[in-house]
Amino acid sequence: MKRILVLGAGRVGRVIAADLATDSGLKVTVADRSRAALDATGGLETVAADLGKPGVISGLCEQADVVVGAVPGRMGLAMLKEVIGAGKPVADISFSPENPLALHEAAEKAGVPVVVDCGVAPGISNLLAGRAVAELDRTDSISIMVGGLPIRRVWPFEYRSVFSPTDVIEEYTRPCRMRVGGREVTVPALTGVELVDLPGVGTLEAFNTDGLRTLLDTLEVPDLKEMTLRFPGHADRMRMLRETGFFNDDEVEVEGVRIRPRALTEELMFKVWEPGPGEQEFTVLRVEAEGELDGRPRRMVWDLLDRTDTATGTSSMSRTTGFPCAIVTRMLADGRWDRPGVVPPELLGADAGLTDEILDGLASRGVEVRRSE
Repeated sequence: MKRILVLGAGRVGRVIAADLATDSGLKVTVADRSRAALDATGGLETVAADLGKPGVISGLCEQADVVVGAVPGRMGLAMLKEVIGAGKPVADISFSPENPLALHEAAEKAGVPVVVDCGVAPGISNLLAGRAVAELDRTDSISIMVGGLPIRRVWPFEYRSVFSPTDVIEEYTRPCRMRVGGREVTVPALTGVELVDLPGVGTLEAFNTDGLRTLLDTLEVPDLKEMTLRFPGHADRMRMLRETGFFNDDEVEVEGVRIRPRALTEELMFKVWEPGPGEQEFTVLRVEAEGELDGRPRRMVWDLLDRTDTATGTSSMSRTTGFPCAIVTRMLADGRWDRPGVVPPELLGADAGLTDEILDGLASRGVEVRRSE
């Protein structure tokens, strides 16, 4: 029996742990600082531990064969360093702000596979991008569009988030890296707004965000971009707030009180963006690749649309982020992926068999990715 250690008992960490716990060949332990979060795991074996304290993760890894990283992004790189130092394979969805490929040499030296960005985007999106490049003789462009949205549109933002406002606002302020005409360029977030019609959803708006991450390092594609999907008008409202200064970190004085506009905005947005009890949402992803195959132009499109699981109350964002990680974790536990080093999902996508296994695994859990050409 393989021992799986899940670091983090948040919304997604709990989904990963519950999925792995259905396998009789796996013994799952969940670690988190929050007792309330651990209690919500539904009777799984848990350990209360401060994962941000140096040495704690290394100690926990001693009793594990494979590790799952599901900690907040700010802790992601430090967590990976400790797991690599402990010599354990890891599947990670923590989305650290740093480039995880910086740890490739350390992981190779330790002889452990480290599969990062195992969620939906980055994650499934990378897998499909890698598959496109592997199948086409020449890949000219790849476009990724992704978003999580409420089924019921509520004024003024028509948006709900299972993530903290801190992470969402970071997405709206961080400069976006993309590749245009073979050159890497940087543009402001919330720009390049375009309308797109998606099956089963209708018309959404797409705008530039900084979500390509490792794809800029691993895929030689002349035109490469990632965009976030929202209901039309959202980007304009967010740009108005950003340009007015509501997302600024520099303190301002108001009636003798020093405050950070961004901190106030995050506090207010938490109340507005927090999903209400029983509120349902959906996740939509489109990956589109264009290029040449056998001397002819070829276009490939993959579409994913998933909704809240009403039977369990699990959000689609937690499902589409957690299930890919659970599938990859099983691959690590079974030894079906044992290549040492940091491996982003696009490298898994180069293998048709692994790609099919991941997509089939998602389909068996009710998350279908449909392909058209």
